[in-house]
Amino acid sequence: MSQRVVLVRHGDDPPDDRVVTYLTQAGFTPDIRRPFRGDLLGDVTDDVAGTVIYGGPYNAYDTELHPFLNEEYRWIGAALDAGIPTLGLCQGAQMIAYHEGEWAGAPDSGLHEFGYYEIAPTGADPDFMPGPLFCTQAHYHTFDLPKGAVHLARSASFEHQAFRLGNNVYGFQFHPEQTIEGFRRWQNWPTANYGKPGAQDRETQTQLMLQHDAAQAEWFYSFLERLFGRAR
Repeated sequence: MSQRVVLVRHGDDPPDDRVVTYLTQAGFTPDIRRPFRGDLLGDVTDDVAGTVIYGGPYNAYDTELHPFLNEEYRWIGAALDAGIPTLGLCQGAQMIAYHEGEWAGAPDSGLHEFGYYEIAPTGADPDFMPGPLFCTQAHYHTFDLPKGAVHLARSASFEHQAFRLGNNVYGFQFHPEQTIEGFRRWQNWPTANYGKPGAQDRETQTQLMLQHDAAQAEWFYSFLERLFGRAR
């Protein structure tokens, strides 16, 4: 039986992100599920090697408005109980924190990060990130750190950019999975947050993307290899 990594998606973007690319070349089967379209997530069976909860437009706390989030929270709880490698990206990180009883939502500052912003490691885990790195961002929510979590990275506007819970559960507020092609799609969203406080204009985004995307990709592929390893 092939090992699969369950990918919980919140949109209909094509599967061309760096998580899918890494898992495929590492011998895993990316198992894409979309609970917002009615997909169920099942149980953490022996063939599940890990899970990634992606970003999206849904508020972590809106379980009454979006009941499918309850299925995702059930899955997050099962994944944490089973001890499988787990990565939350943007909304996914907020959901892991919220599942652990912490606040998630829009900060009083009203700031957005939309573009490419410098992330600085805290130094709490020297193996996490060797130094500052410009990373893809598209959010205006944040979260409080789960109890017992290790604070791994911050940016100038958002203190909580990355955490580790236990040995193999991570939450990232940023989007290192996103490729240049994928971010181009985000730039063309009708709802793209241009003009919001803190958001970069399109020219700045493109300049920083072309300058820093390769380094972001190199770091993230290395991180994924440490987190998931290679399929048996």
